[in-house]
Amino acid sequence: MTGIRQTVAMLVLILSAVVAVAEDRWVEGQHYQTLTPTVAVGRGSDVVVTEFFWYGCGHCYTFEPMLTAWGKQLPEGVVVQPSPAVWNDPMRMHAKAYYIAEVLGVKETLHPVIFDAMHVQRERLVSRLELRDLFEDNGVEPAQFDKTFDSFGVDSQVRQADARARSAKISGTPSLMVAGKYLIETRAAGSQTNMLEIARFLIDKELAAR
Repeated sequence: MTGIRQTVAMLVLILSAVVAVAEDRWVEGQHYQTLTPTVAVGRGSDVVVTEFFWYGCGHCYTFEPMLTAWGKQLPEGVVVQPSPAVWNDPMRMHAKAYYIAEVLGVKETLHPVIFDAMHVQRERLVSRLELRDLFEDNGVEPAQFDKTFDSFGVDSQVRQADARARSAKISGTPSLMVAGKYLIETRAAGSQTNMLEIARFLIDKELAAR
């Protein structure tokens, strides 16, 4: 037991040292913002990294594979949760598409398909029919799509996503929020690569504090 305690103590010291070094590079108020009040991201013990995105955003399209690869390297107890931005009716339709795919259990397949449809095929996907056709082409029965499209659950998730983005006061996409406490936006970070580095610094800071 003593050996385990010593190992844990050593890991905490190493993590604290890493955070201290990163604090010299990433400055609060310059590279990222602290949110007041904090934004609710769930009641679990995980450190949640919220990705604010829009399917129609070209920067989100290029960021997605970077974020996916980065997410696979995160320590246990850290999760990435996409959250669609909703500023107008077309974006609300795209947010519904995300949550329909999630409810139907086809998000892993449809998430990149929707991005590709908009940025490679140049489809606008602003109508129910366009979305239904896309989902049907990828194995979802039209009746199943329609039932989920009209569900209270999907509409509720879209409203929650809208409220989450407004609470975080994001100014664009993609943006990252760590633990509901810190907001990282591309312009302040300097690049999408920096966004991920800052997010990892804030994750380590959060883990060290716990």
